[in-house]
Amino acid sequence: MQPPQGSVGTRPALPPHAVPCAPEHKFPERAAHRLGRIGSQIAQILAARGLASAISSFCGGGVSFALGIIGNPLSARGFASRLSPIKPTTGARAAPCQTRMFTKTTKTTTTVTTTVTQNGSNAAPTTTTRTVRETVFSPLNKETTESATMSAPTSKLIAAVDQGTSSSRVILFDKAATVFSVCQKEVEQINKNPGWCQMDPLAIMDSIDVCSRAVVVPAGGEIAAVGVTNQRETTVVWDSKTGLPLADAVVWLDIRTRDTVAKLVEKTPSKDKNHFQKICGLPLSTYFSAVKLRWLLDNDKSVQEAHEAGRLMFGTVDSWVIYNLTGGIDGGVHVTDVTNASRTMLMNLKTLQWDAEMIEFFGFEKVLLPEIKKSSEVYGYVKRGPFAGLPISGCVGDQQAALLGQRCTNPGDLKNTYGTGCFMLFNTGEEAVIPTPESGLLATVAYHLADESPKYALEGSIAIAGAAVRWLRDNLGLIKEASEVGELASMVENTGGVYFVTAFSGLYAPYWRDDARGCIVGLTQYSNKSHIARATLESVCWQTKDIVDMINKSSATPLRRLKVDGGLTASDLCMQIQADVLDIPVERPTMAETTAFGAAIAAAIGCGVWTKDELFGHGVGNVKVFQSNIGDIERQERFAGWKVAVEKSFGSA
Repeated sequence: MQPPQGSVGTRPALPPHAVPCAPEHKFPERAAHRLGRIGSQIAQILAARGLASAISSFCGGGVSFALGIIGNPLSARGFASRLSPIKPTTGARAAPCQTRMFTKTTKTTTTVTTTVTQNGSNAAPTTTTRTVRETVFSPLNKETTESATMSAPTSKLIAAVDQGTSSSRVILFDKAATVFSVCQKEVEQINKNPGWCQMDPLAIMDSIDVCSRAVVVPAGGEIAAVGVTNQRETTVVWDSKTGLPLADAVVWLDIRTRDTVAKLVEKTPSKDKNHFQKICGLPLSTYFSAVKLRWLLDNDKSVQEAHEAGRLMFGTVDSWVIYNLTGGIDGGVHVTDVTNASRTMLMNLKTLQWDAEMIEFFGFEKVLLPEIKKSSEVYGYVKRGPFAGLPISGCVGDQQAALLGQRCTNPGDLKNTYGTGCFMLFNTGEEAVIPTPESGLLATVAYHLADESPKYALEGSIAIAGAAVRWLRDNLGLIKEASEVGELASMVENTGGVYFVTAFSGLYAPYWRDDARGCIVGLTQYSNKSHIARATLESVCWQTKDIVDMINKSSATPLRRLKVDGGLTASDLCMQIQADVLDIPVERPTMAETTAFGAAIAAAIGCGVWTKDELFGHGVGNVKVFQSNIGDIERQERFAGWKVAVEKSFGSA
């Protein structure tokens, strides 16, 4: 018997031998975090408007106020961790790891809050919608399980912290890429306005703490180091004096910065969004961190005050996580790696250091920026939780981590990761290839391992992939679980002429149109929810074809295969559609945890416990190959329909 299959649009399900999060230990963290969030909100209101308006804006709730003041220290100072100090164990808890069958329980909570802004009698109320899904994999009764023996680790273990847009995970690997334990906890996304997407930085750390305490070291195993991989571009700001966040993290797909981008483009000498591409490899776009930080400085009073006082610390999610794991205000290190720094617009691709011209252009001279490091070296040592004392010796942005996890270490290697968004990276070796603006591709750092030169890549980015499946589930209610989308889509043989352009956050590569918005075209009375579900999967595949076509135009040799990974690849139907529209083989590895394993690779090399020969001397193991089943005439006709639909999405904002 097998455990539950991976959910489409989310991370793959737990492997047969994985250890689930223990639900009985979650309450203290969740309670403290919720109290802490109330306290943070009240503190921001107090600072901006004074005590009287703060209480009136917060429903006049004396109880809420008291809970907030109590809860914030609980969350911020780690008291929640002390309430349930679970540590990874060996021996006694190793036995359950040998036989593991799962049932899945999912709890969904949706909260809608309406707040009237106190800056004018005619001000419209702001509505915030939060949806939290918590998935717990629980073992079946002992009597119903079948015996299975997991082999002992082939090496020392690496704990990979994988902090993504939808959830946080901690996974234990050996050098053979065997998963020995994994815990996953979803992190809520906060949507205050159309196009906005933010996350609570304290909730991010709480989720990592929960997962760190839940993983179990197998008998005979020993954790050697910690590696970090993370959602890129998402912008976190915090106070160097308190170590607490000054605002919610602005997520990479957030598009509130459209007006900021327009002003910045106008400020460039060439009035061109690609003006700085030769320096940083990126166009001016809502996507990248520097633009988000500029918006926060222009619009958030708490951020402005910290900036004026010289206390404004900035970082992408990796910086925030490493800072907290290494002690926070008690000696925490403020670092980032070259892959994450290359997504900010502030790093020079040639020097791999912060660029003075870019910092001056954005006005960040007083911002406390993290120190840029290699992707594999010891940054510091964990001071909190069960991993205390272990070195953090690897850090890679999630898409580059998947490139490593797929062993795409040679020039010309290519992979595509289907997660919340979809990201294709093409290894260009030691040369930073600056693409033509017409291609819509980005130049980025692939990775910089210890004792070798940095490697670069071309990237094609799609904003919405698995997030569209989540939208079908949470917003439209067409499915109850993300994994159901494949079954629903397979009820029809085609989309019936329906196209779904999932431009919720504009369109990224190759179009880079922030004025595009999502649209469903081709609907008739014949259309039903199965057609929409299939069109959702096809949308990801058509956008991938857009990028592959651009890479083929930029490369002397056309692509001959596509390596894939990520939650959406769990759908055989989606991968078959992808092979059909590309007309090249699509290869999906059996070992699905390539992103987290990429972080483990970086950490193991950084602390010297695994060698490059051991890691890169072989492939990713067994793969399933999908071949095209349609002819070229049908492919071109359907692609032409997609292009028409894309044109209809332009100018909608």
